[in-house]
Amino acid sequence: MSTPTPLSKLPNFDPRQVPVTGIDAHLPPVPAEALTLPALRRRFQAPPPWQPELRQEPRFTDRVPAAAAVLVPLVDRPQGLSVLLTERSGNLSTHSGQVAFPGGKVDPEDADAVAAALREAEEEVDLSRRFVDVLGQLPVYVTGTQFIVTPVVAVVQPGFVLRPNPREVAHAFEVPLAWLMNPAHHRRHRLTWEGQAREWFSMPYVEPLSVVAGSGESLPGAAVERFIWGATAGMLRNFYRFLSA
Repeated sequence: MSTPTPLSKLPNFDPRQVPVTGIDAHLPPVPAEALTLPALRRRFQAPPPWQPELRQEPRFTDRVPAAAAVLVPLVDRPQGLSVLLTERSGNLSTHSGQVAFPGGKVDPEDADAVAAALREAEEEVDLSRRFVDVLGQLPVYVTGTQFIVTPVVAVVQPGFVLRPNPREVAHAFEVPLAWLMNPAHHRRHRLTWEGQAREWFSMPYVEPLSVVAGSGESLPGAAVERFIWGATAGMLRNFYRFLSA
């Protein structure tokens, strides 16, 4: 049996082994009619009053805070919208091996967070911006590693071919948006570390043995669990709150 990819640089810490303290099956899923592209456009054009559930993780590094942006790519598939995610390469200095949105630090030459998110998506998986239509942004999310992240939500039209950069991305895959917007799949975790309580969400997704034709992805050897947790799960949870407000 192969050894699971480490999901944290912290010694002796594996988020997959931290007990689940709760599952939010009591909360309603976002209705199917609210997960269509026209409905999402309307929601971003005229958002209702709402509050993000998660804004900042407990700090656990002395790193100088840095502005960052991620693209939340909603792929417009015939069966419904899906979210394009990546599994980060295991050799990266931060968040290696973790499931993430395409994204990274905002560079000086980037005009804004949107420009940074689009550039990073091109650099990481070769997602051409000609397929991408930005819908709007979610509130800033501050990670424990001191990245001040702006999530940029966009719809992606089919026809793209992904070419993941192996230095940054080990794998790219899609998860149905309806699955992610159902709190029955949102698990809560709690851990006391160095005297401080830390809480986070996870959304473990079993990727089926299939691949979208023309996506540029190789077929996985078998169905595999993609452990969505931490900042990515937190931003998805805020997206749920935004769409269910």
